[in-house]
Amino acid sequence: MTLPAADSQYLADRDLTHEVALESGAICVLLSDWPLPAGYTPGARDLLLRLSPAYPDAGPDMWWFSPAVIRVDGRVIPGTESQEYHLGRTWQRWSRHFNAGQWLASVDGLESYLALVAKELRRCAQEDL
Repeated sequence: MTLPAADSQYLADRDLTHEVALESGAICVLLSDWPLPAGYTPGARDLLLRLSPAYPDAGPDMWWFSPAVIRVDGRVIPGTESQEYHLGRTWQRWSRHFNAGQWLASVDGLESYLALVAKELRRCAQEDL
């Protein structure tokens, strides 16, 4: 199982260091040293996306960081308390989900999903939890 051509092209065009692997039926996209916005320490972490076999018809669900992402003020980010083991390492799960109809299979892909990840990271760094 591989990524759709548009996703592979997106990653290549942006020169994003990544690996694609198959684990338990999921397509795993590991993005190395994903930059974190101000408000987190340190400034980058590895980001894991686990895509269902039905992707891109079915949208992604959740994402994972290793090591765990921590706010500089030490406050816990809601929905990130769980740890999971994937690809031989421990990951902090960010439990985030699309609303019904929010993912458009014919339009959305890794580009729009990573934009959502970035937006959520900014929101959680700035929000008074």
